[in-house]
Amino acid sequence: MSDLLATVIEAHGGLDRYNRFSSATVHHRVGGSLWKLKGWEGILSHLAVRLDLHQQHASHYPFTASHLRTSFTAQRVAVETVTGEVTAERADPRASFPSDVRAPWDDLQVAYFAGEAMWTYLTSPFTFASPGFEAVELSSVTEEGETWRRLKVTFPDRIATHCPEQIFYFDSNGLLRRHDYTPEVINAGPAAHYPSEYKEFDGIMIPTRRRVYRRGEGGTVSRDVELVTIDIESVLFV
Repeated sequence: MSDLLATVIEAHGGLDRYNRFSSATVHHRVGGSLWKLKGWEGILSHLAVRLDLHQQHASHYPFTASHLRTSFTAQRVAVETVTGEVTAERADPRASFPSDVRAPWDDLQVAYFAGEAMWTYLTSPFTFASPGFEAVELSSVTEEGETWRRLKVTFPDRIATHCPEQIFYFDSNGLLRRHDYTPEVINAGPAAHYPSEYKEFDGIMIPTRRRVYRRGEGGTVSRDVELVTIDIESVLFV
């Protein structure tokens, strides 16, 4: 494990503490212009997600109706009742996304994108120490009057995420301040994601405010439109 990776994992609560838990339940609100573009404005405005921390699985609820929830893994996505009855499902869900950025999504595509995104966000940076992940330190940059160290993380094929290579920026305290990636299923180009307003939940540091913007050439960020907003109300690790 690199010096920077060890530093940032410790800053977020430490691997020993993280490994005591098997799941997290997060109550949050999701908004932004993406959901209107895809025909689902307000769909994630107030809900919870339960994540498995050591294997890739997420479930959002309620989803489209009070008695429904999602079930996401890298290979399959489903909508099911709270008692586990499957109402819709799709194998190889990533292959179903349209290439046209303006094309609407169906409910299973929303469930897949929300699942892979929240699992990526809420298990980072701890997953970077897992087998198959590669983390390489890049040169530091200056932003918001601070020097931020950077990790380029390559995700293993078994993990569904925005794109294989992503860049994470950390401040002098070791906390994540920016996250660059290209959400491939949207096909709208690169994005810059800014986490902030950290709070401690069960000894783990979690940013309770996240804002995602378009990223242009040379890494410039256009903040005129918030593509996705995430505001976290509570997190319970068990």
